[in-house]
Amino acid sequence: MIAVTPGLFADSALPAAVVAGEEIMRVLAEPGLQVREKADLSPVTEADMRAHRVITSKLMDTGIPVLSEEGRDIPYEERRKWEYYWLVDPLDGTREFIDGTGEFTVNIALIGGGDPLFGVIYVPVRREMFFTGTDGKLFSLRIPEGCLDAGEMERLAAEVKPQEQKPGSPLRVVASRSHLNEETRAFIGLLKKEHPDLLTVSRGSSLKFCMMARGEADLYPRLGKTMEWDTAAGQAIARAAGCRVLRMADHRPLRYNKPSLENPWFVVIPPPL
Repeated sequence: MIAVTPGLFADSALPAAVVAGEEIMRVLAEPGLQVREKADLSPVTEADMRAHRVITSKLMDTGIPVLSEEGRDIPYEERRKWEYYWLVDPLDGTREFIDGTGEFTVNIALIGGGDPLFGVIYVPVRREMFFTGTDGKLFSLRIPEGCLDAGEMERLAAEVKPQEQKPGSPLRVVASRSHLNEETRAFIGLLKKEHPDLLTVSRGSSLKFCMMARGEADLYPRLGKTMEWDTAAGQAIARAAGCRVLRMADHRPLRYNKPSLENPWFVVIPPPL
């Protein structure tokens, strides 16, 4: 049995996310970005692969298995034996990376018992990081240039206090920038019947979870395909701020390390009043 201690989470994951972000930004600065399609027709770039290699190398030192979007396809018969594992999206928002919007992130989560126990989301363009603390709280900071020490990051971080929505303010719904499908549009249309002044905001990657955690949005519906690595870190981040990430079908939390790594439709809702 692997001894998983709270300090292990941040000591390994925070620097890994920053170094991966630096690799992504190096690729962004290089001329002639090459894009190819994976078997599922989703795009992948050299930035995805460099970030994957950096994170995998650093997290494997913990002795905990790593499941990464850009890693090998690990059969469920092997995965089901894992007590804990790292779940990684080395570059979440590849389409946004290609389009140059800056709305891409590095996502790292630690999963135990089908539940995200810890999460870190790093925004390379802004050098901004969100991570969950050992006390269940949510923290954020801007990473200083050259800082790769997890202890220093934790000292510089401040607890995230969600901003409160003023009474009577319009409902703010955040949706995917690149994957806004007809089902999601229809769902938002139904909401508009009850909230005619509803505001819709588009964001890429796991930034939508960060918006919910900060209180910058009131609802995040996802009625389309996502994979477990797309949501695990975001679920940990949102939950640390009191939000809930629930399956549309039965209003139960998303679970991880399923036989199929595809998520059901879900919605992120704010903390109860």
